[in-house]
Amino acid sequence: MKSKQRAFLKWAGGKYTLVEPIRSLLPPGDKLIEPFVGAGSVFLNTDYDKYLLNDINADLINLYKIIKRRPKTFIEDARRLFIPANNHAHVYYAMRTAFNACTDPYERSLYFLYLNRHGYNGLCRYNSRGLFNVPFGKYRAPYFPQQELEFFAEKAKKATFTCEPFQNSFRRARNGHVIYCDPPYLPLSPTANFTSYAGNGFGLDEQAILAQKAIDASSRRGIPVLISNHDTVFARELYHSAELLPLQVHRFISQNGSTRNKVGELLAYFAPPIPGLK
Repeated sequence: MKSKQRAFLKWAGGKYTLVEPIRSLLPPGDKLIEPFVGAGSVFLNTDYDKYLLNDINADLINLYKIIKRRPKTFIEDARRLFIPANNHAHVYYAMRTAFNACTDPYERSLYFLYLNRHGYNGLCRYNSRGLFNVPFGKYRAPYFPQQELEFFAEKAKKATFTCEPFQNSFRRARNGHVIYCDPPYLPLSPTANFTSYAGNGFGLDEQAILAQKAIDASSRRGIPVLISNHDTVFARELYHSAELLPLQVHRFISQNGSTRNKVGELLAYFAPPIPGLK
């Protein structure tokens, strides 16, 4: 697979720019398991026979399941929201209010895509009451990702989608499977932490649990695990037993291009022991 496929969602922290180094480290296997699938760039740009794609964000997984099940209907209905008349702040905030009040899974999926492409910089954020609170993005002409949706729907035929704690994804792994983890990143500074992606915090304790799960899966069960994270002192302590690949990556949270500096990231590969070697 030489060319890269973009996700249909805008996604802060998406792995589109890291596809090549991630692919180079992921070993072959029968199934790729992603406990933190996000926008799915790694899923879209790898070629495993099967995928288990998990995320704690129920709206995201609901959207993926609906696109897998009803792609043509979803695309036709979603396109109707992407008109110039809907690209105004008062309409966006009305849609956001409707989304937060909506209990119908199909309607929520349509609102979710609209909010993602019209909201600020691909953020997905909820407040303490579980309400989506990303502000209007002020884009001239939000892009309707039809080709990306069609590609996702076709590839989703290989995938099973789950919404559960990441630990459960590790429990589902079997011999011949490969795990790739893209958790909420460690903060680069004490004020930079961001944990409200799905209304559930992902703190240092969870980071340590994830690292231990990776160690156990690789060393005890022979399942290779790759984790991406910020390159910090704590990350290197957590992943000290892994093969580490440091990278410099542009960050695209800020809308001001002059402030989009490169930051250090790590790819930590936990390789199963080689039989016969101690």
